[in-house]
Amino acid sequence: MGFKCGIVGLPNVGKSTLFNALTQTAAAQAANYPFCTIEPNVGDVAVPDPRLETLAAIAKSAEIIPTRITFVDIAGLVKGASKGEGLGNQFLANIREIDAIAHVLRCFEDDDITHVEGKIDPVSDAETVETELILADLESLEKRIAPLEKKAKSGEKEARQQLALMMKAVTLLRDGKPARLAQLLPEERAPYAQLAMLTEKPVLYVCNVEEGSAATGNRYSEAVAAMAKRQGAGVVTISARIEDEVAQLSEGERAEFLSSLGLEEPGLNRLIRAGYALLGLLTFFTAGPKEARAWTVTRGARAPEAAGVIHTDFEHGFIRAETIAYDDYVAGNGEAGARDAGKFRLEGKDYVVQDGDVMHFRFNA
Repeated sequence: MGFKCGIVGLPNVGKSTLFNALTQTAAAQAANYPFCTIEPNVGDVAVPDPRLETLAAIAKSAEIIPTRITFVDIAGLVKGASKGEGLGNQFLANIREIDAIAHVLRCFEDDDITHVEGKIDPVSDAETVETELILADLESLEKRIAPLEKKAKSGEKEARQQLALMMKAVTLLRDGKPARLAQLLPEERAPYAQLAMLTEKPVLYVCNVEEGSAATGNRYSEAVAAMAKRQGAGVVTISARIEDEVAQLSEGERAEFLSSLGLEEPGLNRLIRAGYALLGLLTFFTAGPKEARAWTVTRGARAPEAAGVIHTDFEHGFIRAETIAYDDYVAGNGEAGARDAGKFRLEGKDYVVQDGDVMHFRFNA
């Protein structure tokens, strides 16, 4: 199950520095956190989760296997990308293949690094990228509407339904708003996502600040946070330069360096977790002597679907899920203690998996 978060942004905003730090950090954690570079611009990284090590200590697990998320470093965008300017066509094609967007914004001043627009204005930069994506979506949908209208007029029910969804998006796009703002009924969400619109994807704004503002942010990041709040988008503030330095330090040096800057953990940890949350994902665990492992499912997933993440046979032959909430597992110092405390539950096919559940599946082979 792959989940891809694309790192996008204008040129010279620190996007590649951030991605390089991300992959270096993951490589340094290889002993406990598997990492692989699938392509030069794709990194598969572990989602930091201290709960996993706690479970491993209780279960005396020989191995720790975290859940993962893939970050894709996408070529920089410029004005006119929707018309193929710069690397526009490649940029738009790459975005179509990801599940969510981590939009890096320059929130620092540096006379040695030229800004493509000649000024530091991260909100304007965000609007530049959003506008190009809106124009690309609008062009794509308007080309598809005419033939669909003919089918709808001939009485095709599916065509009428698809046309109605397209018009919801087009109305927003023509008004300069992203497709993700559409008001949808639960049954419309899946077919709406299948329209493959760039602006339907969830967005996380990543404020790249100077070193001195890594812990507190600055006026630029505050402006981005206000914009994100209006949009219902996520926001993370980090310093790509600090992350690049941190990635090259030993574990002991890293903690001391971060502490001197007033930081409790690398900003990349927050970025990874925020990207994971942005995709609407949650973690459940399995724990035993062999391994403690984190698994990923989408929010709202039921027990058989979670079982299927481990192995398709588990889903097809699902009988029940033996479930303990993470806090109850820790409080009972393992399965036996949780069982004695009455916190061990048998859940059926309709059970909605909760973040942190420690699960064991029973199934027919």
